[in-house]
Amino acid sequence: MNYDRMHDWLVNYFSKSKTIVVPMPFTTYTYIADPANVEHVLKTNFNNYPKALKLSTILCQVSFLNHEIDMQELLMRMTLDSICKVGFGVEIGTLAPNLPENSYAHAFDTANIIVTLRFIDPLRKIKKMLSIGSEVQLEKSIKVIDDFTYSVKQDILSRFIELGESNATDKSLKDVVLNFAIAGRDTTAPTLSWAIYMFMTHAHVADKLYLELKKFEENRANEEHFLASIEITETLRLYPAVPQDPKGILEDDVLPDGTKIKAGGMVTYVPYSVGRMEYNWGPDAASFVPERWFKDRVLKTESPFKFTAFQDQGICLGKDSAYLQMRMGLAILCRFYKFNLVPDHVVKYRMMTILSMAYGLKLTIERRS
Repeated sequence: MNYDRMHDWLVNYFSKSKTIVVPMPFTTYTYIADPANVEHVLKTNFNNYPKALKLSTILCQVSFLNHEIDMQELLMRMTLDSICKVGFGVEIGTLAPNLPENSYAHAFDTANIIVTLRFIDPLRKIKKMLSIGSEVQLEKSIKVIDDFTYSVKQDILSRFIELGESNATDKSLKDVVLNFAIAGRDTTAPTLSWAIYMFMTHAHVADKLYLELKKFEENRANEEHFLASIEITETLRLYPAVPQDPKGILEDDVLPDGTKIKAGGMVTYVPYSVGRMEYNWGPDAASFVPERWFKDRVLKTESPFKFTAFQDQGICLGKDSAYLQMRMGLAILCRFYKFNLVPDHVVKYRMMTILSMAYGLKLTIERRS
């Protein structure tokens, strides 16, 4: 059973074939990693495939006491607090010094895991009909999520009214709140977590950024813009926030490589595999090499069907703000702290729609001068 390591299992298969067709009862799942096929699904025939101030205080205390922390958990709290404050005008305080229980985040993660598992669970419809097993957990989690989103929808409603859209329903407002929360918390925090992990396993990269940030302070240079950006971009290449993205199929189609697609099935482009294929990135595709994005003091760009972190036809509306937040966060963290992975701590992804770490990111930190 390869479910817990499905993304890496797909990488192995994609190294032999650019398209994977998986027959299923009554349907077919198609997985793609070839940029030409990705462009076909996301652009050419797109319509056929519908689809820290508080943190600083905590880190200072941890570094002074030499305690272990789960960095991913802290970043998840920070980003949720930020999106709720900026997006909804609500202060939920999950990053308070005592780190209060975060019932919404726990409920969302639980629902996320169960929904992802549904794709391969042959008994899911029976469980739902009988209201047993994981479906009971899902119902409880959705109730917690709904309670939270309805509690903050008033701020979103006021913005809709200002735009002359006073006919927004409770459900549509709830969906807007949920999408904001997902975009604000569950993409930025895991990406920063993977970036910090890359720093800990590639110390020369962290040291180089630290020295450039010191140089920036002394000379007001702008080099850190490039370094922080390319390190975030390289992290997203290897650890995309959304590792797989399935699409429904409205009509029969033929992909550029000749693969026949049947209506009613599913085609999935796989950013996790796209970023690790040698035929896309060369022999060092599996290696963390930020310099690949930096040539002649200019940031390189790649086709959005090769670097698929932000899609194309449905490009992420928060791309620029996400990059800004991640770049600033990474620069500040790297400038003032050195991170050390806790011995024997296992770092692996968790199977869910977002590529987060299964056991968090346990580390100790040291203050930099």
